Amino acid sequence: MRTRQSRVLPLERSVLPLSPTVDVTLGEVAAALVLVALAAAVSLWRRADLERDLGLAVLRSFLQLTAVGYLIQAIFDSDSLWVVAALLAGMVGVGTLTARSRARAVPGAVWPIALALSVSAAVTLGIVLALGVFEPEPRYLVPVGGMVIGNAMTAAGVALNRLADEVRDQANRIEAALALGATSRQAVAGLLTRSLRSGLIPLIDQTKTTGLVSFPGVMVGMLVAGAEPLDAVRLQLILLWTLLGSVALAGLIAVSLGYRGFFTRAHQLIDHQA
Repeated sequence: MRTRQSRVLPLERSVLPLSPTVDVTLGEVAAALVLVALAAAVSLWRRADLERDLGLAVLRSFLQLTAVGYLIQAIFDSDSLWVVAALLAGMVGVGTLTARSRARAVPGAVWPIALALSVSAAVTLGIVLALGVFEPEPRYLVPVGGMVIGNAMTAAGVALNRLADEVRDQANRIEAALALGATSRQAVAGLLTRSLRSGLIPLIDQTKTTGLVSFPGVMVGMLVAGAEPLDAVRLQLILLWTLLGSVALAGLIAVSLGYRGFFTRAHQLIDHQA
């Protein structure tokens, strides 16, 4: 693994200084398969029967990341914000389907999830661009947008899954509240709060323990690439705080719209187990 200095154009201006890039050969990538072999050996020893899954995971990760690498390089070369927007829209679509699979028990969850991911990405990226944190360039928008959408997807999926569990477990209490004249929103107010907390807690805990339990991926990547430690720390802080805002917005939108699928327009709880 070797580092080389990135070429900086004379008139180029960026908020964060460019770091040296890392040249990684295919041989060095192949050498990492030793650890995969170790995982396979553990599976064989304990008869976990995960060797096939490990092989498939390695093959898919190699093909998928290689394809994504070429795609991102093409986007960087095009320097087109329209192409970036199309890529982020595709990420929202895939993220929506993934989060939907985690929240199958929530009726009609597709549109709340899609809106949650779209709005959180648009608002978050719009704010950081307006504040001048990042330049409106593909090199910044693609990775940051991907991180925002990915974390928003996880938060929305977890929050909606918790919401479905809460509605199922508290069905009698919800129906009693409705019988006393409460609206559907009033009947599930506490459930929405607990569901939102479930979606936010993982990232909050990760932010609390950053640097103590583990180093985040972006910071590690910059350090390996040869960046100054303080530059790596500052970039990581920007991203962590950006993600906190995006997951809060995504979780809020997801549960605020998702609960409606459990009720009729007349504020009656629908029995989906019937």
